[in-house]
Amino acid sequence: MAFAGVGLSDADITKALDACKAADSFNHVTFFKSCGLAGKSPEEVKKAFYVIDQDKSGFIEEDELKLFLQNFSAGARALTDAETKTFLKAGDSDGDGKIGVDEFASMVKA
Repeated sequence: MAFAGVGLSDADITKALDACKAADSFNHVTFFKSCGLAGKSPEEVKKAFYVIDQDKSGFIEEDELKLFLQNFSAGARALTDAETKTFLKAGDSDGDGKIGVDEFASMVKA
């Protein structure tokens, strides 16, 4: 499992993914709560960030956000362009067009 060391249960991940199967139904706040990430320690949230940061740049860019759900399950859908832009805007507090680890942690805990 990609999120080993983060402590997310398969059942919670499945429930969170099922809730946003339809296009344009993804809500990051709801997803983070449903999958259990919102209740994890700062260290566990950082581990999750580094799983999602596929290119290991230290940031989650728009192309990585588009494939966000696939980090949780290979068969999950890609986010729509609208969902991706909304997700990026919600997390990018400094306006640089990407989400850093601290921005991600703030977004997860919001």
